[in-house]
Amino acid sequence: MKKLLLIVAGLIAASALTVNAQDATPKTKKAAPTAEGKQVKKEMLEKYDTNKNGKLDKEEKAKITPEDKEKMEKAGMTTPKKKKAA
Repeated sequence: MKKLLLIVAGLIAASALTVNAQDATPKTKKAAPTAEGKQVKKEMLEKYDTNKNGKLDKEEKAKITPEDKEKMEKAGMTTPKKKKAA
């Protein structure tokens, strides 16, 4: 009887570990930038990178026009923001 109880307890523990391990979601990698994406990034840096550090700071990003934001989204550089429900 003790042997059976020990076997059942071992199987339950093993199945719990297996189920727990399968719940983990794999991290997604960013897709490699396309040629269009690289070109758009270069254009945006030339146009908006005022301090010429090769990156767009918060202040520089705030100055991007809606047309350029749309262009960046189409090139896959940003994800469209969800609109808030009214």
